[in-house]
Amino acid sequence: MSSSLTDEEIARRLPPGQHAAKEKFPVLDLGIRPEIPEEDWRLRIGGLVENAVSLSLKEIRELPHEDATTDFHCVTTWSVLDAAWGGVPFSAILDLVKPHAEAHFVFLTSYDGYTTNVPVEALHGTGVLLADRLEGQPLPVRHGGPVRVVIPQLYGWKSAKFIKTIEFRAEDEPGYWEKRGYSDTADPWKEERFREA
Repeated sequence: MSSSLTDEEIARRLPPGQHAAKEKFPVLDLGIRPEIPEEDWRLRIGGLVENAVSLSLKEIRELPHEDATTDFHCVTTWSVLDAAWGGVPFSAILDLVKPHAEAHFVFLTSYDGYTTNVPVEALHGTGVLLADRLEGQPLPVRHGGPVRVVIPQLYGWKSAKFIKTIEFRAEDEPGYWEKRGYSDTADPWKEERFREA
């Protein structure tokens, strides 16, 4: 995470209502940080796909990996600039499972019971990863390890930590925060924090 940016550069990179985080990377979660033994951890990807899969950590690590340095914006108004993630590009996951044409949404479920919904088109964005590294190190549990979703163009609550299942669906279904009034679309540049009444 870069500290060499000028105030003007930082201001240009911050969406409306955001400020640069003073901590290296603040941590927010449901208060449950599941520690799954590596041999028991699985990521199941299914629903409206040609090739449903259940991947072990070893299999995730064998998939193509890339590094992506992106900005991360939390709905609580802090932003981390130049977060250095590493992981499987979501394009490789889409190639692997081959979603059906009618799959317009994904529903993400985490090992702590957290859920969120994302339109499939959001998974095609730059830097969208199944991340297993942060700042060159294995992703720690406090940041959602061993594997989390990172969708940098949306507010952080869409980047589910402790990912357990990814289900492709035809219809949208609100997740944990969306049921509590948060936006379905979550674009930080449009300040889509909450659902319009």
